[in-house]
Amino acid sequence: MMVFFEALVEALYLIFSLDSEVWGIMLLSLRVSGTATFLAACCGIPLGMFLGLRVYVGKRIINNLVNTFMGLPPVVIGLFVFLAISRSGPMGFLGLLYTPTAMIIAQWILATPIVTGITMAAVRSVHGKYRDTAISLGASEWQLWVTILKEARISILAGICVAFGQAISEVGAIMIVGGNIRFSTRAMTTAIVLQTRMGLFGMAIALGLILIVLAFLVNLIFTMLQEGGEIVR
Repeated sequence: MMVFFEALVEALYLIFSLDSEVWGIMLLSLRVSGTATFLAACCGIPLGMFLGLRVYVGKRIINNLVNTFMGLPPVVIGLFVFLAISRSGPMGFLGLLYTPTAMIIAQWILATPIVTGITMAAVRSVHGKYRDTAISLGASEWQLWVTILKEARISILAGICVAFGQAISEVGAIMIVGGNIRFSTRAMTTAIVLQTRMGLFGMAIALGLILIVLAFLVNLIFTMLQEGGEIVR
């Protein structure tokens, strides 16, 4: 029990003394996961709307593929990204292995199916409700898409929050492609694993507390947006 309390006191000291290593790890995690989530939203929202609103051949197969990739193990993503960007891989000449960019790529691949799948389900849920009304009012297809996107925005924002949470809490993929290098590619999750193995529980708890606070803030922002959307309606 004493070990836990001593580690907790050390963790709080590291946080409130603005320890450079702890806050550097946090900022790197936010930069990597934030960039990956932004890219996932840029790709996943248009793709999810297209898949949700268009009629095309093989729709059921595509839906199953999206749902499968939503639950793809992160270590599998890390493996394939590693093989692609390693020296002997097709993108090896770019020199991306063991860099933050490689971590962003892995998390982007992880997050994009989540945003795509949730967007696809969200726009389908409102498509039938608003399609006939919009068409009867003379709306073009582009205006119809904008209307559906507006009505589904809360669910889409939820998908983005889920994707960010999945990205920032991921361990396996970024450890494979990032290498967990101190002051370079060490994220909060990989640092927690390393510090725990080394018996340095103070820093591990500090980073864990920061992760919990970040998760709380993301959910708080989403709740506020959801409540704001309901008030507007």
